[in-house]
Amino acid sequence: MAIAKKKYFDVKLEIFGTIISLLAFKPEDLENKIIKFDLTKILKGKNCEGRFIVRKKDDKLIGEIYEFRLHPSYIRRLINRGVSIVEDSFKCKIKDKNIEIRLKPFLITRKRVHRSVRKALRETAKEFLMKTVEDKIRPKLFQEIVSAIIQKQLSKKLKKIYPLAVCELRIVKIEKVK
Repeated sequence: MAIAKKKYFDVKLEIFGTIISLLAFKPEDLENKIIKFDLTKILKGKNCEGRFIVRKKDDKLIGEIYEFRLHPSYIRRLINRGVSIVEDSFKCKIKDKNIEIRLKPFLITRKRVHRSVRKALRETAKEFLMKTVEDKIRPKLFQEIVSAIIQKQLSKKLKKIYPLAVCELRIVKIEKVK
């Protein structure tokens, strides 16, 4: 009786085009497997990770991104004394396949501000993100988040209320697929 050996199979990560090798007996074993991938070197020191789920398309294994998150250590490094932190968490729908996505914006002001200013920042950020996200498909949305296009637009919008030191999306993940 022959013993089956594990082999390396190439998986292409959706947004980055990076190919990684995973060990398995056959490619079908890798389907629905979750991959954590450190994006720090790709994003030039922005300490974050992406989580991918492996799907099989046209006899090729593709890692579809379903979560992007900043590491808590990176967030701690950004926070200084005498600043206000504004956080929020909400769900919104995106264009393709009735997918609900959870967004957690993270804002740091330059100085300490009143509660009314923090509330205005939070509400404006939520309104802007919901409007921006609703007409995007999943890969395009994650591409813009990873390349910080949405964060720059949000920062420009919120600058009119109060200037920010940091404007990031702490966590972006697919919550529910109906």
